[in-house]
Amino acid sequence: MMNLNVNWKLKGCSLLLGVMLFSAAPAMAQKEAKPTKQEQEAAYIRVTNERADKIVANLGVKNKAKALRVRNLIAQQYRDLSYLHEFRDARVKAAKEGAGVNKKAAEERKTEIEAFTNQELEKLHKKYVANLQAELTPKQVDGVKDGMTYGVVPITYKGYQDMLPNLTEEQKKQIWDWLVEAREHAMDAGSSHEKHGWFGKYKGRINNYLSAAGYDLKKAGDEWQERIKAEAAAKEAAKK
Repeated sequence: MMNLNVNWKLKGCSLLLGVMLFSAAPAMAQKEAKPTKQEQEAAYIRVTNERADKIVANLGVKNKAKALRVRNLIAQQYRDLSYLHEFRDARVKAAKEGAGVNKKAAEERKTEIEAFTNQELEKLHKKYVANLQAELTPKQVDGVKDGMTYGVVPITYKGYQDMLPNLTEEQKKQIWDWLVEAREHAMDAGSSHEKHGWFGKYKGRINNYLSAAGYDLKKAGDEWQERIKAEAAAKEAAKK
């Protein structure tokens, strides 16, 4: 009798476990299911709207209707840029696959595709800036551009002035102009890596310009770091 009872309990447990797994199966399948294309698009729209909201929040736009219009302009620009870059990448990939071992043909086709994409990006850029200018002050438009490029322009410009306190007004203007030019390109880049790449290219130009003017940038950089450490130490000492 004891063995029969044990066997019945074991069978009962197995049956119960089977029912639990069967009941959980739909939930597990639902959890593992990939989001639909519509869900992915809705999620991306939400992300771009949130990103744009953060930029608008720093512009000081008091009119709610205007703030919403500007938010929509910025968010749509992110989506349009993404479309152009993805379309370019897909065409380049197809060209490479179609060319097979003919690398020269693939490279020529890639150059054509990139040239076309750059033309479209330039058109999109001009239209976007014009739309911003119709809604915002010049300072606020710069705020949007800085928001889309992680504030690299003001941060880097301040860094050069802190590192080289004896810069002439002419040199400051040249540094500023090149950083602003880099920002115009970086705004249209498809990733943070590409955005920083544009600034890196122009910082190289700035550094060459300053070196030609007689500045020892390595020495200036080391001295700047020492000043930063000394200032930090002084602040800590003042707290005690």
